[in-house]
Amino acid sequence: MTEETNITIYHNGECSKCRSALEIMQEQHIPHEVRWYLADPLSEEELTALLKKLGLEPSALVRKSEPLYKQQFEGKNIAETEWLKILAANPILIERPIIEKGNKALIARPPERLYDIVGNTVSGG
Repeated sequence: MTEETNITIYHNGECSKCRSALEIMQEQHIPHEVRWYLADPLSEEELTALLKKLGLEPSALVRKSEPLYKQQFEGKNIAETEWLKILAANPILIERPIIEKGNKALIARPPERLYDIVGNTVSGG
């Protein structure tokens, strides 16, 4: 695959939005790789690169509905550099699904947002 068509979905199989996004990609025959980020967590360096592509600070990637967030982090004043370490150590806190293509990425919520990044990758049908 060329970089232009190399698409990665950061996927959590327990998440209905992730499953929907993956299903769309499979049904539309969009070539992609799946990164099971809970089983294969992103390093701080990978997270930093992904955040740059998303155009977000680490705190903007935190799932505030996650029980772990509510139990340990809600209401605390946490620096962005600390959030990066927290997200790397606790990937369950990362908002999902994330679709990455080349030097761009987005959070596919709703899952149909993935078309904003995959664009004309879909072959006519």
